[in-house]
Amino acid sequence: MVSVSDTPHKHKHMCIILIKQRNNVVPMGTLKNCARINRHGLGVVWLDTFEVTKHKSNEYKILNTDRPFIAHFRLATIGVVDKSNVHPFTCGKNQNELLMMNGTIHGLGNLKVCDTKVLARSLGKIPRQLWKQHLAKHQCRFVTINKHTRTFQMYNKNLWTKHDDVWYSKTNVLRDNLMAVYGTLKKGYSNSYLLHDASFVGSGVTADKYPMVSNGIPFVIEDKGVGYNIKVEVYRVNADTLANIDRLEGHPNWYERKQVKIHCKGKVYMCWLYFNNKHNYKGQTLLETYEQKIRTTDYLDDFEYVNTPRFSFDDDLPIEHESPICQSCYQDLIHDDTIDNYYCEQCLKWYTAKDVEQFKL
Repeated sequence: MVSVSDTPHKHKHMCIILIKQRNNVVPMGTLKNCARINRHGLGVVWLDTFEVTKHKSNEYKILNTDRPFIAHFRLATIGVVDKSNVHPFTCGKNQNELLMMNGTIHGLGNLKVCDTKVLARSLGKIPRQLWKQHLAKHQCRFVTINKHTRTFQMYNKNLWTKHDDVWYSKTNVLRDNLMAVYGTLKKGYSNSYLLHDASFVGSGVTADKYPMVSNGIPFVIEDKGVGYNIKVEVYRVNADTLANIDRLEGHPNWYERKQVKIHCKGKVYMCWLYFNNKHNYKGQTLLETYEQKIRTTDYLDDFEYVNTPRFSFDDDLPIEHESPICQSCYQDLIHDDTIDNYYCEQCLKWYTAKDVEQFKL
């Protein structure tokens, strides 16, 4: 029987599954987010042929196609990082039935074999008509594929999200909101951990002048034309991150989020910016930027990184590195050209240019 001893897991992401049935194309930025967050392997079932292919996560560009597919990007929580643990897995001895999972099942798997692979073996021993009943007991997202009948089935569909005709088992890769931040949300400050899931666009300034003051924390007041063009950092964020920052700022009852024009890297973006119009700035010193007396990069997110070896698949496809890689979590580093340092938006670490040169990546 399949174990149902699930417990909540600290990993927020735990892989992602994409199901694309039409001839639309998944945006390249979304695919890159899938690979950056889930870096331990990519498995694809091509729905026009039902062929299965397995790749490194950084080969995500193969999905920039109008071909229909089901793709699984893995973030290892259980089992070694190698090609044998890349989804999908055959269900028992039936080579035509395949399983993909987004989630973690406590008690399944070990240091070598991932939990989904163990679950697939167990499903092969259960009558097919009972699969839905068993999989529904887990708070995970599943999809089974039958290569013989050329069909697939989604489970726990209420946990999935459909966006632009593509089904996503998680929404953390959909960074459709542009946000301009100042104060404690900026890189290296106390609340920057809330942006661990965001993509850094660049540093910029508001197109219009606004008054900003600081009484322990900064306040920007929506009085256009007064004060300075506020220095900000621009991020692409998903809906969950936006909601978390709304809670931090007390939107809309304390700070209020509104869209304004931001100049960044020679372009003009419409970004969300938080105003506090309840604060009186008259007679106070107006600021164009905010600096905390103490900066910290000790605010890490709640990821637990599995101590598994870095693995090179036995294929001839090139490994693509578009930027230097963090030595702690292997995510791409962001270059801050204003100070010529590098920043990891995943674990919030800074590296000097000299550090990066020594990586030899």
